[in-house]
Amino acid sequence: MIDLGVIAGEASGDLLGAHFIRALKQNHPALRAAGIAGPRMVEAGVEAIYPSDRLAVNGYVEVLRHLPELLWIRSRITRHFLRERPRVFVGIDAPDFNFTLEAKLKQAGIPTVHFVSPSIWAWRPERIHRIKQAVSHMLVVFPFEEQIYRDAGIPVSYVGHPLADVIPMEPDSDGARAALGLASGPVIALLPGSRLSEVTRHARLMLDAAVRIRRQHADAQFVLPAASEAGARLIRQAALGLDLPLHILAGQSHTALAACDVALVASGTATLEAALFKKPMVITYRVPALTAYLMRKKALQPWIGLPNILARDFVVPERVQEAATPENLANDALAWLDDAPRREAAVETFRAMHIRMRQNASARIAEALEPYLEGA
Repeated sequence: MIDLGVIAGEASGDLLGAHFIRALKQNHPALRAAGIAGPRMVEAGVEAIYPSDRLAVNGYVEVLRHLPELLWIRSRITRHFLRERPRVFVGIDAPDFNFTLEAKLKQAGIPTVHFVSPSIWAWRPERIHRIKQAVSHMLVVFPFEEQIYRDAGIPVSYVGHPLADVIPMEPDSDGARAALGLASGPVIALLPGSRLSEVTRHARLMLDAAVRIRRQHADAQFVLPAASEAGARLIRQAALGLDLPLHILAGQSHTALAACDVALVASGTATLEAALFKKPMVITYRVPALTAYLMRKKALQPWIGLPNILARDFVVPERVQEAATPENLANDALAWLDDAPRREAAVETFRAMHIRMRQNASARIAEALEPYLEGA
């Protein structure tokens, strides 16, 4: 029998999961955990029945393309957990994959905890009914989410965001620049996303914007962290023929964010990371036209970037779909570089966010799971 079943669907979930697994092991050093995990969770002691990157698919069109494999994996892992009967199952993000599995486990008497609420406050609010059927306890990372679940009668705990705990309140920009061997002058971080599909859509867009930025700031340098070697290959291919002082990094996204003055960031967890590093940014995203059309029809609010959603305002510019052009991204980045008071105002907004979300999340998650693990 395993103590903890767990599924993380992509790189961000793998990072979040690794933090609370380590916290759990402080009280339960012999904890047996297994499921779908990435390298960080494996390093923390989770047995990976399947790797997380098998689930790293986003958008309606992309999911349809990979649907047979995803259904096969979910069927196999569901049978595994029903057979092994963990004391508790934790689904980390990946709601479309996890909620169906969680509903079956909950029906079979296995407690289900879901960590990181889907953005029902942004689109598809009707999912709250499905969540109630699937989840024994919801753990939320943003303070405004707690009341939504209480109103729906779903047990909930606000745990804060693990990234707010690990990212320093005052990043060491000089140390990060020295570690990356950067010269003096503006540093722009380019974060096209961790999925290969995101790199394909965003890397050349950001690199073309970088060329335009350099026309105004000849001493500008660019750092681009690649989440995988496959991603790095795509980035190197996208950069062919461009005359840019470009540093392609193996991971090190936090070092890149600490070092930069401004970031161009694909919408997702990386936008929150940039905010926690107190960095002005331009948020961008491209998806296939059909995916964009369907998502726009279901949207409940005007923002897509987490910093703007948390602030309830356009603190940073968003350039999505047709507006995601090299010219727009470059002009937005240049506006940040050339307006010190605006940069300082954004930094203060991000500092206030950081304080609200720094709750020692890993300890709070471990505390929420403790009743299920007694005797483990």
